[in-house]
Amino acid sequence: MVSIVRKAAFWAAVSTSVLLAPQAVLAETIFGAMAKAYENNPDLNAARAGLRATDEGVPIAKSGFRPQVSAFANGTLSNVQNDVIGSRNFHQGQIGVTVTQMIFDGFQTLNNVRAAESNVFANREGLRANEIQILLAAATSYANIARDQQIVSIRRQNIAFLKEQLNASQARLDVGEGTRTDVSLAEASLANAQSLLISAIAQLKQSEAVYVQIVGVAPTGIKQPAPASKGLPRSLDQAVALGLRQHPTILAAQYNVDTAGFQVKSAEGTMLPGVTIQGQVGRTTGNSGDGVVSDTSSVTARLTVPIYQGGAEYGQIRRAKETLGQQRILVDSQRAAVQQNVVTAHAQLEAAIARIGANKTQISAANMALAGVIEERKVGQRTTLDVLDSQQTVLNAQEQLAIAQRDAVVASYGLLAATAILSVKSQGLQVAEYRAEEHYEAVKDKWFGLRTVDGR
Repeated sequence: MVSIVRKAAFWAAVSTSVLLAPQAVLAETIFGAMAKAYENNPDLNAARAGLRATDEGVPIAKSGFRPQVSAFANGTLSNVQNDVIGSRNFHQGQIGVTVTQMIFDGFQTLNNVRAAESNVFANREGLRANEIQILLAAATSYANIARDQQIVSIRRQNIAFLKEQLNASQARLDVGEGTRTDVSLAEASLANAQSLLISAIAQLKQSEAVYVQIVGVAPTGIKQPAPASKGLPRSLDQAVALGLRQHPTILAAQYNVDTAGFQVKSAEGTMLPGVTIQGQVGRTTGNSGDGVVSDTSSVTARLTVPIYQGGAEYGQIRRAKETLGQQRILVDSQRAAVQQNVVTAHAQLEAAIARIGANKTQISAANMALAGVIEERKVGQRTTLDVLDSQQTVLNAQEQLAIAQRDAVVASYGLLAATAILSVKSQGLQVAEYRAEEHYEAVKDKWFGLRTVDGR
């Protein structure tokens, strides 16, 4: 038990020194934490890589417009035996190049390209939603550490106060003015406070671990942040309107509707005629026939009219239409979710701000009451239990204030996230903004090449 208490005191001292020491060099702001998360978070970087892979769907779809070129070579060796010539070997070889160009395929390629482009735009909005959530997670983890550091400091100060009360109770017992019960009450309160300190330190360590996971670096010099103010909507109605107009999950769902619509048209295109042109040049050599080298060239136009393909084409069209209906419903679902998130974040922010004011008033009154109870105990009008109860009221109010301050910060950034305002640009983060369109523009019209844009 003694070793655990010593460890608790050590970690409390470390945490409090981090909270109170000068932080000119190592201090990290909430904006710095968000910037580091934007740059370092592995989940966000994986989402960016996923979007780059999605970009390649456009040149893949466009390949249907382009010619297909293939080379061929074949050779034949024959042995002929008869009474006239006896046994003789004949050989023949052929080489050539074939070029096939699609002229018309029922607009399938055109609609596949449009579907691929809409899919890119949907995934781009999905990436933006991912960025918003990572920025919010970084702000939340920062605020959690600030809260936990304050609680550790408060509980450490509480232990110091309870030790003074234990010494005072023991001194009164020694001179015959107190009772053994007072000493036992003080000892019990001190032991409980030490247990609470150990729990607070454990919670702080957990919050720091989450911070490292999200931000990518260990927290240094965390201090109590202020609620977000940059770009915060002035009213609930404005916040809801902003969220419904610009939230990336809604925009992504709308792009998914476009994608599904183009896929319906592409499926319907399988029932339309198709036209292709094929050109071929070749050379034949060997000792069979007249034994001379011959060059050939040909151009073939082919019209294909689908009549019945086993019913698969009809099933594919119906399935594409059902998918389109599903995507339209999901747009309404996303709108409802965004509105609910905006209203919830706005309500949480208002409640947290109100709680901060109430907690500050409570702390002031509780401290005055504690001072009065201590004075009254000196003249015998109060007991040690009254003092301990008053101190617990002060402690609870201080911890509730720390929690309310954290909730106000998280709710304010949550409101920015719910309205899609939270971004590198809106918060002025000192980090290079990732521009997804640069990779898309680099690859959308590529005809060949194995290397990625970054040289891999």
